[in-house]
Amino acid sequence: MRLPPVLDVTALPQAELSATAKQLIEKIQSKTARVAIIGLGYVGLPLAVCIAKVGFSVIGIDVNPRRVEKVNTGDSYITDVESETLQSLVNTGAIEASTHFDCLDDADAIVICVPTPLTKNRDPDISYIRATTTEIAQRLRPGQLISLESTTYPGTTQEVMLPILEKVSGLRVGQDFFLSHSPERVDPGNARYTTHNTNKVVGGVTTACNQVAAAFYRQSIQHVVSVSSPGCAEMVKVFENTFRAVNIALVNELALLCDKMNLNVWEVVDAAATKPFGMMRFTPGPGVGGHCIPIDPFYLTWKAREYNFHTRFIELAGEINSHMPQFVREKILRALGKRGKPLYGSSILLMGMAYKKDLGDWRQSPALDLFHLLQQDQAAVMYHDPHVPKIEDSAGQEHYSRSLTEDTLALADCVVIVTDHSEFDYEWIVQHSPVVVDTRNATAHIADTFKQKVILL
Repeated sequence: MRLPPVLDVTALPQAELSATAKQLIEKIQSKTARVAIIGLGYVGLPLAVCIAKVGFSVIGIDVNPRRVEKVNTGDSYITDVESETLQSLVNTGAIEASTHFDCLDDADAIVICVPTPLTKNRDPDISYIRATTTEIAQRLRPGQLISLESTTYPGTTQEVMLPILEKVSGLRVGQDFFLSHSPERVDPGNARYTTHNTNKVVGGVTTACNQVAAAFYRQSIQHVVSVSSPGCAEMVKVFENTFRAVNIALVNELALLCDKMNLNVWEVVDAAATKPFGMMRFTPGPGVGGHCIPIDPFYLTWKAREYNFHTRFIELAGEINSHMPQFVREKILRALGKRGKPLYGSSILLMGMAYKKDLGDWRQSPALDLFHLLQQDQAAVMYHDPHVPKIEDSAGQEHYSRSLTEDTLALADCVVIVTDHSEFDYEWIVQHSPVVVDTRNATAHIADTFKQKVILL
């Protein structure tokens, strides 16, 4: 697929920069600027490594002392960062970590990568952003850039962060300090598109803020796409993930219809994807999970209510996607019924708890919802996932990954492929299982051999 041209930020309107802005840009371009990254999770740690690799000195801040200890010993806990790489940067002093915010006094560029979850009522929880902004404001000095990368609703940077920073510090944005939003675009486990070569969107509060932020990101990231405001940059991120959520919902709804029409949804999707124009391939599954798709669209629907606007399309997509674990439950019920077994008391083995293949991240995983549904049916639920050794159910009870043996498979009344990890030997799994419900089409290559034992989504 041909990619669109990358916007050249040097061609955008330039501001008459203050002496403070010019000095900061000089420090950035000479790589003498010190960088602080707040939040060392799946976004912050890869970004810290990316920035340190090009010659900056990076201090990472995280409230989790275990993370800080691991960073300082060069022990990576993030799939996209190799311990060998982290260790090398730590040994040379390019990266260090702390649990204290006082080190912000020495930072010239501060990047915020803190979590932005939802409340129980599916409203945005930006408490981490507020708390972090307050910590920064109490230490803010002239000549600092603050860039928010956490996903949030349009308006957060200017409506929430900016008033706190200016009121507490007494400094002026665009003159004394510089504020931008640059949404993270991390795709965990993606070896092709990393922090370094994924286009970076930047939106500054003022034109000067935009120039400073763009200058900073251009040092470590191949292409910078500058937009007119933080609100635009914030909207870009939630739109990107809403786009995926809506299209996944469409193909999930197609799977529901194909089930009723006795059609193979995977055959339909594969054939449709052969069209060389006007078609983008999305696949059905047991639901959506992770840090983005189940959460980000609700930031947009929440903000839309402020304008008396109802995002029906987006909310409907959320309903369809959240229903998929229930649909998988129905498939399990049918699979057992064909063998004369009830769901009550049956032994169900879930293959995979992570929300995405070959990762250990089980946040918002549809496998959790399925696990809970089957528990409510009083089935004997167990799971195997080489990447997720332990989970906690809705009641707070811990469950551990079972060893995958022929006996484990044979004793299960139904095996469900929820996450299609690469290391699974699917032919061996199907061969030793009584019946398999495959939600990922992982058994496509052996479908003809075990036609009677495999039930597709």
